[in-house]
Amino acid sequence: MSTYFIDTSALVKRYLTEPGTSFVEKVADPAAANILHVSALTRVEAAAACAGRYRAGQGFTLQARDAAVARMLQDFASHYEVVATSAAILSHAVALTQLHRLRGYDAVQLATALRVQATLPAELQPLTFLSADDDLLSAAQAEGLLTDNPNHHP
Repeated sequence: MSTYFIDTSALVKRYLTEPGTSFVEKVADPAAANILHVSALTRVEAAAACAGRYRAGQGFTLQARDAAVARMLQDFASHYEVVATSAAILSHAVALTQLHRLRGYDAVQLATALRVQATLPAELQPLTFLSADDDLLSAAQAEGLLTDNPNHHP
């Protein structure tokens, strides 16, 4: 059993087939008994990624989009530890944008992961931050988090 914080770029690999999908599926497999933390905002970003894949017309049908989003919403309701965005997280995210090369929602993802790390009991540490975004991973490492990139696990 391990503890993870999974950002959107990594989590969507459970619902859209792309490099790193098999790694994320192994991490998220209930039989692995891993604890999976996600930001509440990830639900919106992941749904938008599914809609974008459908709109791109790359063989991802409307039915596939709807099934992926339904599965994702079910996982949010039952499988993930969903962390609500708070004023403190948003303030920390603002500060992180001044320290690191981060887009807005990436800063929120990192601030949320840092909040989870700070509140985890010792027996659930260390937290590993999963992302497919190199800038975000660099910032997470600079902030002291263990990191992994699903794209490095074909």
